[in-house]
Amino acid sequence: MTSAEAMLWNLIKNKQLGVKFRRQHSIGNYVADFYCPELRIAIEMDGGIHNEISSMMYDETRDNYLLSKRIKVIRFSNLELFTNEERVIEELIEIIELQKKKEI
Repeated sequence: MTSAEAMLWNLIKNKQLGVKFRRQHSIGNYVADFYCPELRIAIEMDGGIHNEISSMMYDETRDNYLLSKRIKVIRFSNLELFTNEERVIEELIEIIELQKKKEI
């Protein structure tokens, strides 16, 4: 895990946000940084390499595949987590609550 992934894992593991997340979860030919099977949410932490054209194209293909499987993809930059951890967690909580309502 990258340092950003380790940091986020410490904030979401053990159902700290009310749902279980798995680390490095395989979905088809892809691996999600974090995945909540109950709500079909994938979280991706993006470092600087994700700003390169080839990575952006790969991410788009991957996100489209996950969306075709009805999996919601959430992306945060590493910098975003390092500089505003509370906002990232607040956004995740909002998304989790919205997904729970959709599942009912």
